[in-house]
Amino acid sequence: MQPMKKNNPRALLPIGVFLLLYLGLGLTFEYALGISGGFSQIPIVIAFLIAILVACLQNPSLTLDQKLEVMAQGVGDKNILTMLLIFLAAGAFVGVAGRSSAESVAYFMLSMIPARFAVAVLFVVACFVSTAMGTSVGTITLIVPIAVAVSEASGFSTALCVGSVVGGSMFGDNLSFISDTTIAACNGQGVPMRDKFRENFAIALPAALATLAVILVLSFQVELSGAVVGSYHLVQIIPYLLVLIGGIAGINVFVVLLIGIVSGAVVMLSTGQLAAVDLLSSMGSGAAGMYETSMVAVLVAAMCALIRIYGGFDALLSFIRRIFRGSRGGQLGMGLLVGAMDIATANNTVAIVMANPIAKEMSREYGVSPSKTASILDTFSCIFQGVIPYGAQMLVAVSAAAELGHPVSSFQVMPYLIYPYLLLVSSLAFIFLAPEGRRKKR
Repeated sequence: MQPMKKNNPRALLPIGVFLLLYLGLGLTFEYALGISGGFSQIPIVIAFLIAILVACLQNPSLTLDQKLEVMAQGVGDKNILTMLLIFLAAGAFVGVAGRSSAESVAYFMLSMIPARFAVAVLFVVACFVSTAMGTSVGTITLIVPIAVAVSEASGFSTALCVGSVVGGSMFGDNLSFISDTTIAACNGQGVPMRDKFRENFAIALPAALATLAVILVLSFQVELSGAVVGSYHLVQIIPYLLVLIGGIAGINVFVVLLIGIVSGAVVMLSTGQLAAVDLLSSMGSGAAGMYETSMVAVLVAAMCALIRIYGGFDALLSFIRRIFRGSRGGQLGMGLLVGAMDIATANNTVAIVMANPIAKEMSREYGVSPSKTASILDTFSCIFQGVIPYGAQMLVAVSAAAELGHPVSSFQVMPYLIYPYLLLVSSLAFIFLAPEGRRKKR
């Protein structure tokens, strides 16, 4: 169905209502009322339901049945269905494979490398674990306690150690084949994950190497007092390595996840980390953990279908055209669009899902390839999510450090979020400095 009206700014009202509810209440709870984890207290599914209700009350020329039909067409899109299935499969993999491999990787590398490089090791471990697990928050939960131990034993500041872990976690959040941001961006733009990975890797690798260099420079300015030791079992990282290799090789993502689930079950059962009777329940718990993300994808697809038919996307694109010119300007516009969504929602996956349909129209308008569009959405959402002080990543990191007796504020950690800052520099350089011909070949 074609838009009923061109350039209709009022059609964007549901997005405004959602942002007002989620951002407004979240900031009020977190900072005005002092409720810890204020944003997590806001049921994002309910906020989207209210926004959809507002959309349904608009445009009385359509009956409710016609509006439901429009929403059903939006939800029934092949890319949305694929996204939902991958979300559930990825959740099952994380549930069955377990998360104990993170400590094994960290302590193994810390035992092999001099204490002077401990913070650099934390960053590299966070990069690997987040890429293998596909979750930045899960990585932070596992690695921050080790980061605090490194700080306590060696003399490195807690803020530097925690900031390095948060930065490394965003590396994998951006690149992992099973990250919900990658799944959302690729399926929203209809591109294979391997194509998006190639685009993304050219941006992320220079930023990661530069971050490593900066961390080493800072590390050599600290007087050391000790080292950190711990036990490890490297066999537990096999499932994650198989998923990484399979994803990079371009194997179908469902096949990759099936390999990961089977190998994870074998490893967890053989090492005694998981009892046979608990195997299915662990898979179920992992899949259930994707409930909110899956529901958000469904609700956003329904809401955006109505906004598009009302002419809201035409109005937004018309506004963007007046500000951003040419292919490079269009790419920057996409990045700022998803960044603004992330600042408002404090959730990079939700930001991508909301920006996807608009970015798809922009990619056609500005002649930007779908793989590049997916890469820009994922990268810029992770940049903003990695630095906002009220994001889940920062709040989890600060809370974990405080629970271990090393309280540190978000604003103390922010100067050490080196990777997200350098990722922004790398992204802008890729957009504005890389030759057009070279970028089109990727």
